Amino acid sequence: MFQNLIVKQLNADAQESSSAPAEEATATPTAPVEAAPAKAVYVEEDKGAHDDFDWSIDKRNVATYSKEEKLKYDAVYEGTFKAVTDGELVKGLVVAMTKTDVVINIGFKSDGLVSLNEFRDLTNLKTGDEVEVMVVEKEDRDGHLNLSRKQARITRAWERIVEVHKTGEVITGTVTSKTKGGLIVDVFGMETFLPGSQIDVKPVTDYDQFVGKTMEFKVVKINEAIKNAVVSHKALIESDIEAQRAEIMSKLERGQVLEGTIKNITDFGAFMDLGGLDGLLYITDISWGRISHPSEVLKLDQKLKVVVLDFDDEKKRISLGLKQLTPHPWDILPENVHEGSVVKGKVVNIEDYGAFLEIMPGVEGLVHVSEITWANTPINAKEFFKLGDEYEAKIVTLDKGSRKMSLSIKQMSEDPWSTIETKFPEGSRHTGLVKNITPYGVFVELAPGIGGMIHISDLSWLKRFNHPSEYTKVGSNIDVVILGIDKENRKLQLGHKQLEEDPWNALQDTFAVGSVHEGTVIRRDDKGGIVQLPYGLEGFAPNRHLSKEDGKSMGADETAQFMVIEFDRNEKRIVVSHTRIWEQSKIEEKEAARKEARTEADKTKKAVKNIQGKVEKATLGDLGALAEIKEKLKQEEKQGGETKE
Repeated sequence: MFQNLIVKQLNADAQESSSAPAEEATATPTAPVEAAPAKAVYVEEDKGAHDDFDWSIDKRNVATYSKEEKLKYDAVYEGTFKAVTDGELVKGLVVAMTKTDVVINIGFKSDGLVSLNEFRDLTNLKTGDEVEVMVVEKEDRDGHLNLSRKQARITRAWERIVEVHKTGEVITGTVTSKTKGGLIVDVFGMETFLPGSQIDVKPVTDYDQFVGKTMEFKVVKINEAIKNAVVSHKALIESDIEAQRAEIMSKLERGQVLEGTIKNITDFGAFMDLGGLDGLLYITDISWGRISHPSEVLKLDQKLKVVVLDFDDEKKRISLGLKQLTPHPWDILPENVHEGSVVKGKVVNIEDYGAFLEIMPGVEGLVHVSEITWANTPINAKEFFKLGDEYEAKIVTLDKGSRKMSLSIKQMSEDPWSTIETKFPEGSRHTGLVKNITPYGVFVELAPGIGGMIHISDLSWLKRFNHPSEYTKVGSNIDVVILGIDKENRKLQLGHKQLEEDPWNALQDTFAVGSVHEGTVIRRDDKGGIVQLPYGLEGFAPNRHLSKEDGKSMGADETAQFMVIEFDRNEKRIVVSHTRIWEQSKIEEKEAARKEARTEADKTKKAVKNIQGKVEKATLGDLGALAEIKEKLKQEEKQGGETKE
């Protein structure tokens, strides 16, 4: 613009000079050219565009101005502009628009360019409109004026947000996008954060449903340092709810029936929205019947009528009931439900002592373990019953006052013990199913409701078991013989080994005391060892009878000769010894040596006696000869004794 003024002034001066008569110019064609005054300098006529000015004209043809004139022109030029500073908010006029930018005149030396993207909210923007912008830089490194409408909007928005945060005013914003943990809301043209927990009073899982919606908010937190704001929609709802809650609590009474909506379901119950006030419908107050989880009968957002059971004004807690709106099932029990009648029920609870059958919602009866089967064998209710199973049972006792009922499954069939002597007489043989095993015996079922026990000692004639599980297992079939019947106590005494004759009668001669047999030590303990003998028989060898000739003791899996030192047929007990064998062998050797020595001595004495009987009365000479014979006999006897030793 400054250049345009100069060009216009120069053109004006040139036009004044051209008005002189042409004759003067032609009258003195040979006269030397005088130095033209500054105002007489001509330039090419202005054709309307300063770009046509020839800036390469020599300085000799360029007009110069005095200091006063220059100051005058500068004052005129500066007076046409506004004085602005960086960061200032100013009003500007849209003077032109391109496909990408908007040209804005703020009355400064030059116009500014602002990206068209910053005017997306103004769909009808046109030339001549007035907008507010911020002066980012009066002159950047390229000499351009840097303006921003976005920065102007953010600044104005922040000022407004700070103001409404102080006053608590409700504002309107538009949700623009979803982010981690919440939503981004455009408030006054500035982005604010809406946490997920501040969207609604109830949990929100789908954030996408709010994108693009315009909602009301309250500014709950600001950060001046980073110009960040947090807004809440929940705060508006809570304020409305608080007012409704106070009104509801003031009118609340026990026994009052209210309508509510299920807003949350937990393991212990359901929370209901009573129109601004929450109440808890506990699981035991939902139905007269047993339910394992509230979701079995309730659904989210379901509307129900409930009764107020109790409430606390201070803690603002309300206990609700649903089943109380209907009569108790025990009070309206059908006439066909009485003692002796047959009912069908579902197992809803199992205890050690029995199971509870629900014959209708809220009406239950107990099947005691003693009423499961006619058999007298112990039954584990938790193994016999399963939750959800259905059974038919007979009502044994019924007390409507105490709301108790006892049921029986076994009475659905005839008592098999009434004809026990006919079907299972003593001495009869049968095949049964092993139902249970204890340390002292095996429980066998011969027929439904009929069973007995085989004592551990009646499993085998020969083997001794530490536990019956060493011989059989649950679920196996086993042959038995009826040893005895206790009809009063419903017990059968069973035997298994009695199916065969007692082999101990025949073994008494085979394993007589002093007999020797080959055996193998199959296990050892602190007292001794168990020895496996022929015919599947087992014997016991005390520790001192397991010593070997070399001084060591026999270990497991060693095989050797054993002597029977005790045989008790009644107790089915055999005591054996390995030590006794080699000890007795040594004793027998010594006894044989002594016996042989005695025999030799007897022979010598007999010989001497024979000689003495043949000798006549001795003379002195004979006495000498006799002494020699005696000496010789003594020496022979001595030598014989040494040889025997």
